[in-house]
Amino acid sequence: MISKLTQRLLTLALVFVFAFFLWEIPWACANHYFTNSGEIRDSIELSENDFTPQENQALQAIRQRRNKEIAGILNLSQRQLLVNKLHNGNNIDQALDSLNLSSEQQELVNSINVFTNLKLKGIFSRHALLDSHK
Repeated sequence: MISKLTQRLLTLALVFVFAFFLWEIPWACANHYFTNSGEIRDSIELSENDFTPQENQALQAIRQRRNKEIAGILNLSQRQLLVNKLHNGNNIDQALDSLNLSSEQQELVNSINVFTNLKLKGIFSRHALLDSHK
């Protein structure tokens, strides 16, 4: 009786140990692609050559959609200033920070960026899943 109980407890302990280690594996893979702050940068360790043409097209469409939505929030002078900042070599985050956005505009831009980052993470994770099956 005691040996059966010991055997079941050891089996249960083994299941918990495996579950604990398997729980950590997806996080370790995700940290390779994403920063801890949750922000996606265009300079991720993956190059554009690592993606399929369809993935590149999806990334481009997401970025264009983000730019169109942000442009819809800004007034004409803010749009012109944004274009000038981008042409001077600033990235989109730096250019948006330099604009005098109202709190409502800032909130909308932040929500657009969060939504865009989620879409980008989806493509990056699908890409990682496809690569792991090769």
